[in-house]
Amino acid sequence: MRKANREIKDRDGLAAVIETCDACRIGLIDRASDEVYIVPLNFGYDFADDGRLTLWFHCAREGRKLDIIGEGVKAGFEMDCNHVITAGETACKFSMKYESIIGTGFIAPVADTSARMHGLERLMAHYGGAGLSFSEEALALTTVLRLDVETFTGKRLNK
Repeated sequence: MRKANREIKDRDGLAAVIETCDACRIGLIDRASDEVYIVPLNFGYDFADDGRLTLWFHCAREGRKLDIIGEGVKAGFEMDCNHVITAGETACKFSMKYESIIGTGFIAPVADTSARMHGLERLMAHYGGAGLSFSEEALALTTVLRLDVETFTGKRLNK
């Protein structure tokens, strides 16, 4: 990281940023069109004590994202929050406070019913709906994606 003084290194600081963010963008390479495809998604997460991070997403049963992911692919991800523009006397003195997480990992659809339920529960917990139930009908119409994070970093500017 070029500006090491902005890096968030501690687990609690990283977890606080993840908890605050309300969308996660995943970046994929669409081999069919040779284009980068980036899509913002609602997400849930598991952040293990050993530092392993798993991100959970949900979507419809078909679409471009799923066409690209297939049985599983490498993906990049990004989330950011706490944006505050700080004005300056000149254009070059303007700045923005922020917190962000970026990383890479492997994303794939989840087939196992109990893992799918866990992913959806993590999504609901992230958005304040912990403990709500899912109907069999809704579950049948929903694809759950799991991103096993391989690398990630956090960064903040809050001065």
